[in-house]
Amino acid sequence: MMGTADGGLSDTMLQKKPHIVPKYIIYGFFLLGLVSAIAFRAIIVLQHIDPFWVRPVWYVGAIGYFLFFLYRYAITRKRKKAVEEYELIEKLKANACLTENDREVVLYLLSSIKFSLEDLNYALIFLLSVIAIAADLVLTAVK
Repeated sequence: MMGTADGGLSDTMLQKKPHIVPKYIIYGFFLLGLVSAIAFRAIIVLQHIDPFWVRPVWYVGAIGYFLFFLYRYAITRKRKKAVEEYELIEKLKANACLTENDREVVLYLLSSIKFSLEDLNYALIFLLSVIAIAADLVLTAVK
């Protein structure tokens, strides 16, 4: 941990407290992930309708997922770094009092989880996968 001699946090750390990104970024990356999920699941249908579109749609999905998962990776690293740098697990295990900075970081972590659209993203990917499988089975049976 980057602390001072009296156990406080260094000026560098105080300036870089974790914070939640603006909602437009959260929703923007959620939509990017959703478009990518739709693109990958649309490929199975496009193979039946117009195979020409399979490759372009695959690129949309792959590039979208590349950016989406890079963003999710950064968010996860940011959360883990906050827990580690502020020694939150150790402090909670020791039943130590949390400083104001510690409480702000815990609030960031909990708010970050609460405002995340991750659960909705998983539910939509599940639903889109079921629809894609059903569409493929129907289109294959109709041939």
